[in-house]
Amino acid sequence: MNIRNIPIGGGSPLVLFAGPCVVESRDLVLKTASVVRDVSAKHGIGAVFKSSYAKANRTSGSSFTGIGMEKALKILQEVRREFDLPVLTDIHTEGEASAAAEAADVLQIPAFLCRQTGLLQAAGKTGRIVNIKKGQFLAPEDMAYAAAKVAATGNTGILLTERGTTFGYHDLVVDMRSLVIMRALGYPVIFDATHSVQLPGGETGQSAGRPEFIFPLARAGVAAGCDGLFVEVHPDPSRALSDAASQLRLDRLDELVAGCVAVDRIVKGL
Repeated sequence: MNIRNIPIGGGSPLVLFAGPCVVESRDLVLKTASVVRDVSAKHGIGAVFKSSYAKANRTSGSSFTGIGMEKALKILQEVRREFDLPVLTDIHTEGEASAAAEAADVLQIPAFLCRQTGLLQAAGKTGRIVNIKKGQFLAPEDMAYAAAKVAATGNTGILLTERGTTFGYHDLVVDMRSLVIMRALGYPVIFDATHSVQLPGGETGQSAGRPEFIFPLARAGVAAGCDGLFVEVHPDPSRALSDAASQLRLDRLDELVAGCVAVDRIVKGL
C-alpha cells in the first residue's frame, strides 16, 4: 500500500505519523509540519502529518474542541501544498467524511468510534485510506470486523492502529502481541506511542499522562514489527490545548525517530 508516494507495510521502512493533537493555530501547524518534514527526510523515511481539525471526545464539556472545521481544514490543505506531506485527520460523524477527504489523504476513525458501522462505511466510500484506531476495549483480532466494514465499500486502503488497552481505572497498558495479531489480518499496523501513555480522565476534567514512557514504548513497538509510528508532538506540550500531558516535545522528535529507525532497520533487515 502507498500513502501518496510512501510505501507502508510489506517490509517497507517505518513511516512516521506526527503532528499536534489538534489544529490550534496556523502558526503552530506550519511550524510543526516543517520539523516533521525535516526530521523524516534526515532519517530517510516517509512522513504523514497528522492533526485533528476538531476534538469531539474530551473529558469535560468545557475543554477546547477546535478553531472551526472549515478553518482547520484549510490549514491542513496548506500543509499538503506547502510541505508536500500527506495529511491524516480524524472524522467523528458520517457527515464530515466528504469535507475531510478534500483536505486529507488518510481519514482516521477514533478509537472510541471504531465499531460505528456508518462512520466506517462513510470513510471507506470517500476512497481515501482509512486508519482505524483499535478501541481501548477491543481485542486485536476483533479489528477484523471493523476493517471488513471499510473493505465492503470496495476500499481496501486500510491501516490499523494500536493505542493501548484499558487497564483498570485511569490507565492503559500496551500488549505488543496486538501488533503481531493485527498484522496477521493483512493490513499495515501503526503503533501510537503517545496516546498509549495517557491516563484517561486521570486529572480533574482532563486526561493525565506519563510521557516518560514514550521512548521505550515506541522502540518496543518498532521492535515488534509495526509499519508506522504515530506520535503527537507540540513545541510546548504544557501549553497544548488538548492532550497536554501525553504529547512529545517537538524538539525531541529527531531523537525519537533516530532510535526507532535504527531498530526498524535491524528488525526488517534494511
